[in-house]
Amino acid sequence: MTTQFDQWRARSPYYDESHEAVAQSVRRFVAQEVAPHIDRWEAEGELPRDLHKKAAEAGILGLNYPEEFGGHSDGFDIFHSLTQTEELAAVGAGGLGASLLTHGIGLPPILALGSDDMKRRIAPAVLAGEKIIGLGITEPSGGSDVAQIKTKAVLTGNKYVVNGSKMFITSGMRADYLTTAVRTGGPGMGGISLMLIDMNAPGVSRTRLDKMGWRCSDTAAIHFDNVEVAPENLIGPENGGFAGIVRNFNGERLGMAHGCCAMARVALAEAVEWATNRETFGKKLAAHQSIRIKLADCARQIAATQAWVDLCAWQVKTGCGQPADFAMLKVQATRMLEHVAREAAQVLGGASFITGSKVERIYREVRVNAIGGGSEEIMLDMAGRQLGYS
Repeated sequence: MTTQFDQWRARSPYYDESHEAVAQSVRRFVAQEVAPHIDRWEAEGELPRDLHKKAAEAGILGLNYPEEFGGHSDGFDIFHSLTQTEELAAVGAGGLGASLLTHGIGLPPILALGSDDMKRRIAPAVLAGEKIIGLGITEPSGGSDVAQIKTKAVLTGNKYVVNGSKMFITSGMRADYLTTAVRTGGPGMGGISLMLIDMNAPGVSRTRLDKMGWRCSDTAAIHFDNVEVAPENLIGPENGGFAGIVRNFNGERLGMAHGCCAMARVALAEAVEWATNRETFGKKLAAHQSIRIKLADCARQIAATQAWVDLCAWQVKTGCGQPADFAMLKVQATRMLEHVAREAAQVLGGASFITGSKVERIYREVRVNAIGGGSEEIMLDMAGRQLGYS
């Protein structure tokens, strides 16, 4: 089935036949392994662990990760990752990509800053789908204010002892490892370290969190009570974790922005299908001028946002991106998704209020995109400061 993104790729300088090949491969995986089960997984509140192994075998988990650890990087670029995200979005469940690809935020700090031993110890099993890794930054006392992290790791003898809590952790109930921000020094960003914590270690407890959206993605509150961590599990230098966290954020925000574009296209496609089949007042819904205007305006906003996503992806590829761009892009994308989800729901009318449509599900997932990875207000304030507006 030809999609809007297929047409976009065919007319874009950033995509070629290799991206089309990735699209077709992931599309087959979604049709065979995901689509028949997604409603059940949404109801159950998590993905089965064997889905990670199947995704690894299909080349999904390892896309754009080092070959030496079982990944696939030769001949692939960031636009292949965007294409993969697009295809995973087809079922209209944002929790699928968030949880299945949770290593996308948990593993990069290890590959960038971790020791060679840590990389060999952790990365192959994660990329094979045998282990699940998450990222633990947010705490109950604060979200976007990373510099105020309170979870402490104190070096006692030959071990760090960790005490504190993390909140809203994606894949937190199933994770085997958590790349965790802890305070090892004084106040502020200069006292933060990144540390790999075994989630099965004594003293780790987890509580499942029920959610408005991303329901097939397990989310947890995590508590550390005198958890012992070996010094070799430090990711990078002690008190040098803040740079690794910030480095991770840019990629996360770009990925979320493209995810918003993908979900918006899914919502628009369902609205178009409904409008071209539903009859009101003696004619197709899409024959009403007001409905055509809604649909065209949604397409306009999606295309404009996708163009910015692609530009920022190209900047990542060429090494000329700046954090302000990723922050502003995320705001643009989340506001666009909110508009498109609302308009799609208006087109479906009462059907959008009943569980079962993709639009209903996507509408519930607007807020997690607008808040996760940095709220809109934090993003715009940060961008303003970086652009010298203070």
